[in-house]
Amino acid sequence: MTDRPDVRELQVPAVEWLTLGLIGATYAVWALGTTVLAGLWLPLGIVVTGLAIAQFSSLQHEVLHGHPFRSRALNEAMVFPALTICVPYGRFRDTHLAHHNDPILTDPYDDPESNFQDPAVWARLPRWQQAVLNANNTLLGRMVLGPLVGNLLWMASEWRLIRAGTPGVARDWALNAAGLVPVVAWLVWVGFPVWAYLLAAWIGHGLLKIRTYLEHRAHDCPRARTVVVEDQGVLAWLFLNNNYHIVHHMHPGVPWYRLPALYARNREHFLRSNDGYRYESYAEVFRRYLLTRKDPVPHPVWPVKKS
Repeated sequence: MTDRPDVRELQVPAVEWLTLGLIGATYAVWALGTTVLAGLWLPLGIVVTGLAIAQFSSLQHEVLHGHPFRSRALNEAMVFPALTICVPYGRFRDTHLAHHNDPILTDPYDDPESNFQDPAVWARLPRWQQAVLNANNTLLGRMVLGPLVGNLLWMASEWRLIRAGTPGVARDWALNAAGLVPVVAWLVWVGFPVWAYLLAAWIGHGLLKIRTYLEHRAHDCPRARTVVVEDQGVLAWLFLNNNYHIVHHMHPGVPWYRLPALYARNREHFLRSNDGYRYESYAEVFRRYLLTRKDPVPHPVWPVKKS
């Protein structure tokens, strides 16, 4: 076992055929869910379509990190259709890359993906809002309420940016609207109900909340804020191994299919880096946090140290 990854482990090919093939397969499963499977039994079609939406979002994450081609334009063309409905790819790209500035991780203001709040803001919230956010901090709540709570908060913040004239935000939402055109046209053509697609999108977003639920913790050391879940099951595949999150944050250019081996060969190095923030599997995560909050909503060590 080495102390740190060899530079050869971090090199990627010019075309990542495995990722390219998975993009094609995900579109095929999405199409199958909205047609053949929905015709056999609509609930089955909804669930499979939801799975495809979750996988598609994971693939968008790969694309924004430079996969499967070296051409950004070609990569982004591969994920242009707005299967996730209300998360414009351009906004996902920009906010996620900002999130990769590790010193700001979990910061309620600077980290676009933080689920923590400034304690002073939290104290001023009405009790019903605190109750909803507390429920949202259990794993079950994050899966069920999270898609609605998260997207409402997200769209409200995006609307404020648009009204303030923030460069690029309105453009990315316009591109998302354009990406919805082929999605809606397909659904109308094949007769897949809009309400059923909204439910499928809810399922897809809810599944993704399992991954994001405990990716980052409050900690004085920035690198110790990022988790690893040593899982290689169905959820790891759905999340494209992003459960090896400390590996991804330390080496964001490494493609998804190399993360488990990279972690296994350098396990001690990564666990030393994140101060042992580790779970054995998602089964453990479910056992511990399905109905129990892992973290408080107000940031427990605010202000965040940015060093």
